[in-house]
Amino acid sequence: MENRSEPLNYKISCTGISKNFGDTKVLEKIDLFVKENEFVVILGPGQSGKSTLFRIIAGLETPSTGTVKIEDKEVSGPEPTVGFVFQRYTLFPWKTVMGNVEMSLKLKNMPLQKRREIAQHYIDLVGLGGFEKSYPHQLSGGMKQRVGIARAYANNPKIMLMDEPFGQLDAQTRILMEQEMVRIWEAEKRTICFVTNNIEEAIFLGDRIITLEGKLPGRLGLAYEVNLPRPREFTDIEFLKLRQKITDDTQLTL
Repeated sequence: MENRSEPLNYKISCTGISKNFGDTKVLEKIDLFVKENEFVVILGPGQSGKSTLFRIIAGLETPSTGTVKIEDKEVSGPEPTVGFVFQRYTLFPWKTVMGNVEMSLKLKNMPLQKRREIAQHYIDLVGLGGFEKSYPHQLSGGMKQRVGIARAYANNPKIMLMDEPFGQLDAQTRILMEQEMVRIWEAEKRTICFVTNNIEEAIFLGDRIITLEGKLPGRLGLAYEVNLPRPREFTDIEFLKLRQKITDDTQLTL
């Protein structure tokens, strides 16, 4: 279990988090600590409270019990240092790629030239250079999700929360985006919490995997350190051993 004493230098500290919606208990006694620049994957089935946990960390929901801290500051409302990438493409259809990526900077009244420079940097980082003037309807699913990642990065968050961002993609595009996610994270490190229900995706991406037990209320289960060098191969023997261990361990809880 993730039960550990709260360290002083963690980027995210969730202590005793529970959440009720009316009579429905969605999360119970969640203790989660994430180090700076760590890539942590929360692995669990649908309807296990994963998205609610992320919304609490981002300050978009208030826990029924417990506290969330970003560094040493308790979260009490929408947290500007947290970027959020959703499973659904949340792009403005009337905005170009550039318009979508620079939107948060524009809302901050950043001068045009400066925000365009920042937006262009992240458009290039996610591999969309040349598509600045394209609209969402002209992009593939993988390209739309790249725009979402670029937009989140452009706001210069300390923490990225990624809620099953590749869940709607076909298998081939999903693998490509997993590879791209590692490349982007290694190029510009952020503390990342990533939700998935896919064991292979969790092993490919994470420094650490934490299971969330199935059926409400969601409770944290086992934690796994992923001590595999990058880039990782899905067919590597150590990768397959870890996959089998997680599969065996979670058979009764996911």
